Amino acid sequence: MISRIDLRGDALPTGGALRDLLPRAEFDVEAALEKVRPICEAVHHRGDAALIDYAQRFDGVALDRVRVPAAALTRALEELDPAVRAGLEESIRRARIVHREQRRTTHTTQVVPGGTVTEKWVPVGRVGLYAPGGRSVYPSSVIMNAVPAQEAGVESIALASPPQKDHDGLPHPTILAACALLGVDEVYAAGGAQAVAMFAYGTESCAPADMVTGPGNIWVAAAKRYFTGRIGIDTEAGPTEIAVLADDTADPAHVAADLISQAEHDPLAAAVLVTDSVELADAVEKELAPQVAATRHVEDRILPALRGRQSAIVLVDGVEEGLRVVDAYGAEHLEVQTADAAAVAARVRNAGAIFVGPWAPVSLGDYCAGSNHVLPTGGCACHSSGLSVQSFLRGIHIVDYTRDALADVAHHVVTLAEAEDLPAHGAAIKARFGWKVPQQ
Repeated sequence: MISRIDLRGDALPTGGALRDLLPRAEFDVEAALEKVRPICEAVHHRGDAALIDYAQRFDGVALDRVRVPAAALTRALEELDPAVRAGLEESIRRARIVHREQRRTTHTTQVVPGGTVTEKWVPVGRVGLYAPGGRSVYPSSVIMNAVPAQEAGVESIALASPPQKDHDGLPHPTILAACALLGVDEVYAAGGAQAVAMFAYGTESCAPADMVTGPGNIWVAAAKRYFTGRIGIDTEAGPTEIAVLADDTADPAHVAADLISQAEHDPLAAAVLVTDSVELADAVEKELAPQVAATRHVEDRILPALRGRQSAIVLVDGVEEGLRVVDAYGAEHLEVQTADAAAVAARVRNAGAIFVGPWAPVSLGDYCAGSNHVLPTGGCACHSSGLSVQSFLRGIHIVDYTRDALADVAHHVVTLAEAEDLPAHGAAIKARFGWKVPQQ
């Protein structure tokens, strides 16, 4: 059901050589880029009409308009299952606790007497959020995108989610209910690359945004790449990943369940176990079959994911080697199920989020840990972070110098400008002192 990669015995390679040995899904955003280009440009030139046409073509729904009426949001919340509402409210409450602590404050540094640099943090003006609606519906992603944007102080927040044939062309009612709970009242029935284009260019009904965030399929990722530079993005999210670093203290039933939990997202989802225990590897494999048989989405998602090239059990000589492997892999989600798991987890450098011990499964982080589940994939955790309040803030430096403070350093500025053959830079300093720079 899942392949094995044996890295025991020989010394582990370093850098890219080790990464090349590890399983990874094929996710060719560059190839998809050419296919989304005409879609994006159609939205640019035809606006809402293009969005309506694509809703018919891709989603099988006939829309009169793209913006979701306010009454639909109210109705979705009123009709929401009380238990689901309670779960969403608790998820929102915990996410706010964590993200509120991420707020940054203005800080002024006195560099010299009379010379200060202040760094102030300013939220982006308008953000477009994307909530997927294909194989599954993710109201949790609405929360994970909206809460940090709100806590950052973004004043204008809009959300797009694909129109649903079974719901009169509206996004899924649970998505709408989550928006209502969060106070996000600007919602659009638009999916895929065309939704990103709507936010990037603007249309008759939707003002352009400064930034687009949220997970999606390869077409969403390709559209984000297409518009990079015109708008800010969070990341080009690829298929979801879980890596579990475990030793012989781990419960194989837990490990198997957690691998399956990510495999049920998508046929390209990655489920990777890194362990120094052959006994654990054997026990996990034995657990997979009955647990898979007892759940849903088996043939279309779970089995293709577990059998795919992106999933494997990786055998290593010890936890030390396991740490090197998971750092090279840079998983979106990393579980550490070892003896002294907290100490081992503290040594991990590359992961989108780390889940410590047997009682912190990835599923907790998906919904109610308080952490954010919009995380870097495809090894990007080696250089990028998950979504946070910081994602929606810009640091601006404010330089304030007196005449004396400038005079004190003027000769250095002129010297450096001349060393770079930029005499006009130096002249801008000299002009302030009658073209004679004070010497120190």
